[in-house]
Amino acid sequence: MSATGREPTPATSPGDLAGSLREAAFVRLVSDATGEALAATGLLARALGDTPFQASVVRPFEDPDRTTESDITVAIGRTQPTADVTLTDRAAATAFETARELGTADAALALAGTIAAGDVDGTVAEAAEQAGLDRRPGVAVPGTDLADGLAHSTLFVAPFSGDADAARATLAELDISPDGPPSADDHRRLASLVALTVTTDAPPRAANAVQRALRPTVGGPFETVGGYADVLDAVAREQPGTAVALALGHEAVSEDALAAWRSHATRAHDAVSEATTGRYDGLFVARGDAMPTGTVARLFADFRAPEPVTLVVTDTEAAARATDGRDVAETMHAAAETVGGDAVGTGDRARARFDVSTADFIEAFREAV
Repeated sequence: MSATGREPTPATSPGDLAGSLREAAFVRLVSDATGEALAATGLLARALGDTPFQASVVRPFEDPDRTTESDITVAIGRTQPTADVTLTDRAAATAFETARELGTADAALALAGTIAAGDVDGTVAEAAEQAGLDRRPGVAVPGTDLADGLAHSTLFVAPFSGDADAARATLAELDISPDGPPSADDHRRLASLVALTVTTDAPPRAANAVQRALRPTVGGPFETVGGYADVLDAVAREQPGTAVALALGHEAVSEDALAAWRSHATRAHDAVSEATTGRYDGLFVARGDAMPTGTVARLFADFRAPEPVTLVVTDTEAAARATDGRDVAETMHAAAETVGGDAVGTGDRARARFDVSTADFIEAFREAV
């Protein structure tokens, strides 16, 4: 049984993890509230076959511990002192390889997980191609309504982001009918427009970031795998229960998941548009009211911030992203400790909560950068 207080195994090979899962009578999967971690959780859960399991999505600063005892606890995308195994780097790809060892692996879900992580894994992409998942021209959206998909995508920031009417006007300017399926030429022209508008007056990194939204792979429970990734990431943050059901393949929750995605995207894009911003040496800061700080930090970091570190803050919480390879989680922990707050995160992304003025937290972070 999992013993409270033990030091977790940082990582394990897919073969070793598969062996441990085969031998377990009960498995506990604890996912961070991100699309990649959710996809990895779904991959492992589906591969367990008849083995009983408990899967949960735990938001930052929530207590992941449960009274349920298990033979093995796997923490995914997050650290947890009581976990037997921790999957952080390449979580979706490692879960996919583990699931293949166990005999059941969904290539579309795995690919969606790596897209959500922002770095498509070559092994997973090859497996998706071998599974018959083809790419087509165009933009990754989860449904057949292009205007809806363009307005609510969090894979990029464009002039029509968060505004379905503006997205429809954009389609009309391209002479793309909202009533019929787009032609291949329609898809190409739309992709060209998105690429152009997203990268105009944007930092150079935007040209790479937008690639995961272009030439989407078709397959999975939504119109494109990239759209699937976008929904997974949003619903993991908005509705953990729906998120787990979606990752397990329950199509009945698809409409609820899409509703959560629209709500999440609207709030994120509104925050990007309305935030008060400031630029310091190496640091870009965006301030605003209650918002999905993690998603907003990613959007600013990829498509707006002229500096390598982005900090997004509200009255009580913050999220940071780094685009130059530095460990911004260490910086966030230092800033939170300075003001008596809490921080979580690893590598290039981190979150914090605090009970001081926003200005005081920003100053603490600036000193720690």
